[in-house]
Amino acid sequence: MTYNQYEIVVVNLDPTIGSEIKKKRPYVIVSPIEMNKHLATVVVCPITSQSRDYPTRVSFDLEGETNWIVIDQIRTIDKTRITKNIGILAENIIEQVKNVIKETFVD
Repeated sequence: MTYNQYEIVVVNLDPTIGSEIKKKRPYVIVSPIEMNKHLATVVVCPITSQSRDYPTRVSFDLEGETNWIVIDQIRTIDKTRITKNIGILAENIIEQVKNVIKETFVD
């Protein structure tokens, strides 16, 4: 299956180790669609409802609650870990995510 960049999906990551974000939770796919078409993996950032306002996190509304995209926990997962699609990020949030990724990993 092909997934789009900035789709919000539910991912099951059990088992995890140490301070990795655990359990089944929403993630944002950040890898581009060309990669997603041809690889068995996608690059994702977890979403959490329990966070602080860190510079590597982007807050947004998901299903009526404030959540954070945790860019400092970016990782690659196998597509078989994705259990369902629950939406796509709004354009203004996509721009914020792009900026934080760039500031964190490029500049």
